[in-house]
Amino acid sequence: MTATDGSGGAEIVVDVPPAPWTGRIDGDGPEHLRWHGAVRPYDASASETGCVLIGFASDEGVRRNLGRVGAAAGPDALRAALASMALAAPLPIEDAGTVAVTDGDLEAGQRRLARAVTAAIDSARLPVVLGGGHEVAYGTYLGVAASRPRRTRPRLGILNLDAHFDLRADPVPSSGTPFRQALEAERAAGTPLRYAVLGISEPSNTPALFAAAATHDVHHLLDENCTPANLTKIDTFLDAFVSAVDLIHLTIDLDVLPASVTPGVSAPAAYGVPLETIHHVCARITTTGKLIALDVAELNPTLDIDNRTARTAARLIHTVVTRHVAPTT
Repeated sequence: MTATDGSGGAEIVVDVPPAPWTGRIDGDGPEHLRWHGAVRPYDASASETGCVLIGFASDEGVRRNLGRVGAAAGPDALRAALASMALAAPLPIEDAGTVAVTDGDLEAGQRRLARAVTAAIDSARLPVVLGGGHEVAYGTYLGVAASRPRRTRPRLGILNLDAHFDLRADPVPSSGTPFRQALEAERAAGTPLRYAVLGISEPSNTPALFAAAATHDVHHLLDENCTPANLTKIDTFLDAFVSAVDLIHLTIDLDVLPASVTPGVSAPAAYGVPLETIHHVCARITTTGKLIALDVAELNPTLDIDNRTARTAARLIHTVVTRHVAPTT
């Protein structure tokens, strides 16, 4: 299925077309606007461009990583959580539909996602990719790497909000390998990539993974150093990262948050980074002007409680989109 109007804009090819958005309706005026009233199907010829939602329905990477499957249902749950959120002003938000991994061929699914992400960026949109397991990040990265802005702004940065490094050296790609894959691809191409992680759980990463992080010069902050009381230290960490890159791919693994906030993930965090901190980081990165892509990973609706995880993820997406996208006139 192709999301385009056929007028010569960049096509976004997906497996599942976008469904109509529905949600709470309080009235017809702009003062009653919610996401479901603003989202429209992707139109490559639109004069006003903002963000485009792209689903990645996959838990194949989680299965390969021996995690609890169910994240393939994440994109639709995220859409449902976003639908009735209020918007202070009309925004150009589009939905291109979903890339779905249904046959176990994760690598092909990641390549399809990459083409969709590249098309979105080259059409002057911010791709907001709704995962899916954290294998989504490698597909997003491939799309960013192939985009036109990367050719003139080569210093790419990936900021991962995550309890895990996801630098496993496993021979089969999974949700635990995306950033090693990205680093190795950049090294082979001779291009610069800076990878940083905020929220690392020391008990959840083996010494081998810390060694891999050191080998690849991965800067990180431990979860215990990411409390709101440490915002000055966090901002120093972010400023160093931002100053070293031209473009930022922000990837959020929802297991970075405490299990009480995001219970619906493959590996709930016993400690986690407070939501206040993660929200602060998302807002700060968005205002740099360097954000080129966002993906959100590991929402598993089958494990969620009272939609806590979906609602929390939707709030973070809302924060990024409303700060990144200019209102329509």
